[in-house]
Amino acid sequence: MADTLLKNSKKLEKLDTEELLRMIDPARLPEHLAIIMDGNGRWAARRGLPRIAGHKKGMEVVRNIVTNCSDLGIKTLTLYAFSLENWRRPAKEVEALMSLLTLYLRKELALIKKHKIRFATIGRLEDLPKEARSWIDKAKRETEDNRGMVLDLALSYGGRGEVVDAARRFHEDAAAGRISPEELDEERFAGYLDTGALPELDFVIRTSGEMRISNFLLWQVAYAELYFTDSLWPDFTERDLLAALLDYQGRQRRFGKTGDQLGREDGL
Repeated sequence: MADTLLKNSKKLEKLDTEELLRMIDPARLPEHLAIIMDGNGRWAARRGLPRIAGHKKGMEVVRNIVTNCSDLGIKTLTLYAFSLENWRRPAKEVEALMSLLTLYLRKELALIKKHKIRFATIGRLEDLPKEARSWIDKAKRETEDNRGMVLDLALSYGGRGEVVDAARRFHEDAAAGRISPEELDEERFAGYLDTGALPELDFVIRTSGEMRISNFLLWQVAYAELYFTDSLWPDFTERDLLAALLDYQGRQRRFGKTGDQLGREDGL
C-alpha cells in the first residue's frame, strides 16, 4: 500500500490543476475534511518579513481553499485556526491574530453567504475578545439556514480540553438525572463533544512538513486518514488540495476489517 501511494504521488506531481480536477471522483470525497494550517511564521521568516505577514497571507489562502472545497462539494471543512496553546505566543502576535479573525469574518461573510456556506465553530469561545465573539455570533446567525458546506473554525481549541469539557457536560447531565452512567457509550459520549453535530472525520491534511496532530480532534481522528505535505500554508494551493484529495481517494479505508472482507484482491 505504501509503495502504491508513493508511486501515485509521483505521478500526480507531473499533472496540472485542471488535470487533477478531472481525476477527482465526486462520489468519493471525504464528507468531513480537516486542515491543520501550519507554516505561516516560517513562510514570513524565509522572506525576512514579520510573522504577521505570514498570517495575513495565510488568511488569503483560507479564502481560496474554502471556496475550492465548497465548489467540490465537500460537506464539512474544519480549519485549525487558533489552538489553546497559541495563547502562549507573544501578546502582540495573539492580538494581531484576533484582529485578523475579526477582519476575516468582516470581509468574507458576504462570500460565505454567497456560497450558501453555514458557519460554525468549536473550542472555548469565551476566551476570545468581545469583538471577535460578536462577529462569530453574527456569522452563525446570518448563515444558520444555509444548506451548503459547513465551515467549522477551531478557535481556542484543544483536543484534550474538548474531551475534558465533554466529560464535564456529561457529569452535569448525570448529576441532574438526565442520563445514567450506565447509558454512556462511545456514540453518546461523541454527542457531548464540540463536534457532536458534525459528520465523522474522514481526512486530515497538515501543511509545513510537520508530522503530528498537535492536540487537534484527538477523539475524532481515530479512523481518519492523515496526509502531510511540505507546503507551508501560505503556499498551499488548489492544486495541493486536489493532490491530497486524490491521495485520499487512492486509499482503502478498512475500519478494522481485512482486505478480504472488503473485497480486496491482495487480502492485506
